Amino acid sequence: MDVLIHVFVALHIIGIASLLGGFLTQMKAMGDGTARFTPAMLHGALTMLVTGAVLVGLNQADDQTVNNVKIGVKLALLVVILGLVYVKRDDEKVEKGLFALVGGLTTVNIFIAVLWT
Repeated sequence: MDVLIHVFVALHIIGIASLLGGFLTQMKAMGDGTARFTPAMLHGALTMLVTGAVLVGLNQADDQTVNNVKIGVKLALLVVILGLVYVKRDDEKVEKGLFALVGGLTTVNIFIAVLWT
């Protein structure tokens, strides 16, 4: 079971990298007002959602304690991120504030994952 959990943690990290990497590569464009949500950002957010749900299930099945409040907060942030990226995915340009919000919420989600124990 530990190997399976580690595989899904790795996939979860790949999703985070895709979402945050998509944001970071568009930062210069954000300054110019021409940033857009890339397909990699949408796929990264979806990967985070699916792998996160699987991780919760695997950890509970393995009789490990799961902090449901932490998971709920992370899920709420991810749903907002996913909603924004999904709705604006076809727009040629995304407003600076909205684009920055997605990057900020992604960063907050990472810090919650690492620091909330």
